[in-house]
Amino acid sequence: MATFSSTPIVIDGKGHLLGRLASIISKQILSGQKIVVVRCEEINISGSFFRNKLRYHNFLHKRHIVNPRKSGPFHHRAPSKILFRAIRGMIPHKTPRGATALERLKLFEGVPPPYDHKKRMVVPEALRVLRLKPGRKYCTVKRLSHEVGWGYKDVVDRLEEKRKIKAEAFHQRKITALKLRQKAVSDASPSFEKLTTLGY
Repeated sequence: MATFSSTPIVIDGKGHLLGRLASIISKQILSGQKIVVVRCEEINISGSFFRNKLRYHNFLHKRHIVNPRKSGPFHHRAPSKILFRAIRGMIPHKTPRGATALERLKLFEGVPPPYDHKKRMVVPEALRVLRLKPGRKYCTVKRLSHEVGWGYKDVVDRLEEKRKIKAEAFHQRKITALKLRQKAVSDASPSFEKLTTLGY
């Protein structure tokens, strides 16, 4: 992600490690790049699920002494909010520079309509299969969020199934149209050769 793009970069979160992805995104948005992350629920966290669950429950016990409802800390359960908090921790978010950087960031569970037709990228430096040693334990943010109180796991799964069926149908239509076009070009090529010999 060394090059700067004027259009927002859409990243597919599936299979990325949480901390590594957060560090790369935070650096990019601070430099002025707009970034959209979809499928935040499929992001991986290194370490076993049980260990990560204990860590999150430990975080849930931390509260503000004066007014926990007003002053925080706020224990967000949604996968997109977990990633947001990881990114926010790597940014000077209380300064104007950091606040404007966070405005360049959009995070979603699943793949909502504007981004389901756009090209999605991966970040090789943050992929679990490339960065985590084989055999090491890991868990998904979706499972962790569901365990600590996120109530939309089934909704997101159902919408993702619908989206995948639509995407597969679109892909098949595209392939058939491409084959028909290639066939038409190959059938018309002899007549084109005649025209070129005649000087057209």
